Amino acid sequence: MLAAEAFAMPIADRSLHHGPVTLPEDPTGIPEPHDILAAEEFAMPAAEPHPAVAVLRRYDSSWRLRVLAATGLLVLVLLRRRRRHR
Repeated sequence: MLAAEAFAMPIADRSLHHGPVTLPEDPTGIPEPHDILAAEEFAMPAAEPHPAVAVLRRYDSSWRLRVLAATGLLVLVLLRRRRRHR
């Protein structure tokens, strides 16, 4: 059984609704858009990375390249040995 089936929703109370909302005019009197978001105006300060993350970033690309090269060489050596023994 769904919760929507277990609990009945009442209909809207018409006495609580109001008419259409009319917004006031811009107090500055400028007709073109002029708001600036705080995110556009002020940059968020960046936190200092953890020392372990900084070390990983420093050696990340060279470490991956070395592991990939070593794995490739190992696969080539194993394939050549396999062909020679047949």
